[in-house]
Amino acid sequence: MNTSSITTDLQQAIQAFVDTGFAGLQLRVNDQHGEWVGSAGVRKLGETAPPSTDGSFWVGSVTKTFTATLVLQLVAEGKLTLDDSVADHLPDLGLDERITVRMLLNHTSGLFNYTGEYYPDGTVVPGIPATGKDWVDNRFLSYQPIELVRLALAKPSRFEPGTDWSYSNTNYTLAVLLIEQLTSTSYAETLDRLIAQPLGLTGTAVPGDLTDLPGEHAHGYYRYQDGDDWKVEDVTRQNLSLLAGAGDLLSTTRDLHVFFSALNSGRLIPTDLLTEMRAGVGPIDYGLGLFVQDLGPAGTVYHHNGSAPGGFGALMYSSPDGTRTMTASITMGDADVDPAQVFPAALAALLNEVFTA
Repeated sequence: MNTSSITTDLQQAIQAFVDTGFAGLQLRVNDQHGEWVGSAGVRKLGETAPPSTDGSFWVGSVTKTFTATLVLQLVAEGKLTLDDSVADHLPDLGLDERITVRMLLNHTSGLFNYTGEYYPDGTVVPGIPATGKDWVDNRFLSYQPIELVRLALAKPSRFEPGTDWSYSNTNYTLAVLLIEQLTSTSYAETLDRLIAQPLGLTGTAVPGDLTDLPGEHAHGYYRYQDGDDWKVEDVTRQNLSLLAGAGDLLSTTRDLHVFFSALNSGRLIPTDLLTEMRAGVGPIDYGLGLFVQDLGPAGTVYHHNGSAPGGFGALMYSSPDGTRTMTASITMGDADVDPAQVFPAALAALLNEVFTA
């Protein structure tokens, strides 16, 4: 893998992200030939040092794959089934009894998303502050999982359970409560026991109220509108308890590689449950905590990307057998660009380099 042509192509692919306006990117690619790591851009605006290739970062919704894996491990232990009613395990919440464990993990429960619902007709039903100036001003607030779930349950459901698909952080915070109920330990302790310790993950943690990234890390920035003015804030420090089990983990590209390779090679859950996990539903083929994507000639890949409310993005991709993975952290800068407009093309080019080489 470490040939000069591959190194050049991958370096150019990650530089393309920076050229479109992102502050920096660190990338790790593993396959049967070895490992390639690299970075582009800067660690911090105003400086010239590149991002560390072993730096910590907020992984955002990549967390959901960890949470789904924990639930499936408990299924394998016989503590529940995917078709159990969640209300049977969490009777005090007043949940609709039709909502199953599977519906939480594949986003078909219909439960209100506590970070806000955005409807096709443009209607927005706000939840807790998770975007814009409201989030910037409140980004150090601390939340408890039960608080987030109760907020969501106080709002009307988006649809009847099992009748549609909609991405909702509420599903995965409910999964945290389910895990804690079944194990009689905290979500953090269960993740450490079932995933982090067996795999030797040294840079992955449930931060709780921790607001500082440990060790080496790049800075992430958030551009937002404040009245008539646009401002940029360094949001490297933030409290991710607002996304318990849905987007709160911190990790490294190495740890994400080790985890996702182990998951897809069958080391973490039995084959039948891995098959269930990969059964995509909805408009974008979402399984149980991961996306299923057809790359054409490169074949199928499994992935879950993520973004913290501001400043940080994460990529986690794997071939079906776990022998080829791509993990990355992306930091936002101060450029006047819409990431949603420039990100897809840069990502497509990167995926082509990694999975068709």
